[in-house]
Amino acid sequence: MNRFFIIFFLIFGTASVNAQIHEIGIYLGGSNYIGDIGPTNYIAPNEFAYGILYKWNRSPRHSWRFSYTQSKITSRDKDSDMPSRKQRRYDFENNIKEVSAGLEFDFFNFDLHDTKPKFTPYIYSGLSYVQYDGLFFASGRTKSNAAHGTIAIPMTLGVKARIFDHMILGLESSVKYAFADDLDGSGPKNKNLEGQGFGNTNSNDWYVFTGLTLTYTFGNKPCFCTD
Repeated sequence: MNRFFIIFFLIFGTASVNAQIHEIGIYLGGSNYIGDIGPTNYIAPNEFAYGILYKWNRSPRHSWRFSYTQSKITSRDKDSDMPSRKQRRYDFENNIKEVSAGLEFDFFNFDLHDTKPKFTPYIYSGLSYVQYDGLFFASGRTKSNAAHGTIAIPMTLGVKARIFDHMILGLESSVKYAFADDLDGSGPKNKNLEGQGFGNTNSNDWYVFTGLTLTYTFGNKPCFCTD
């Protein structure tokens, strides 16, 4: 894990800065899960999440964004408002590692070479690859059969502001739709475990990252113009 962080900073810290604006920084926040176990609150962080991110600002309104985030996700039926889940009393714990790439769009002009204060809401989406433990239930307890991977679609809404000349602070919440139903153990992928699934088999798992981003900007002043 430490090796990944070192390689990340070496690559982007030495990237070409000709006529571009770059951002590199950290993400700190929390995670929660939405699915067939526990409560169904959309934004209710209950586990620590952290990561790193890089942005390539192609104009004052849009950026290409790349990130790595990891967290534990947990949920318990006894915390649910649904009587059937309270009576069932299942719980699970999983570890997820996510690599994401996509486009961030700013609602307001966010030219970082303008000396005026800068603030804007933004949205982000793209594709994520998620690595996690494939879970299933046996005798009321979760077990892991293998490390699995899947694709997820992030849907992110946030706000950000320049707090110093080269520092940008953001607050965001990102809902992720995973193309898998075994993050919680309710829909095992293995064929020999198909009969052990439960819950809504037509709905995959979701998870949410909510937190702060702090990025450092660098690069030469760009020319945001057209030929």
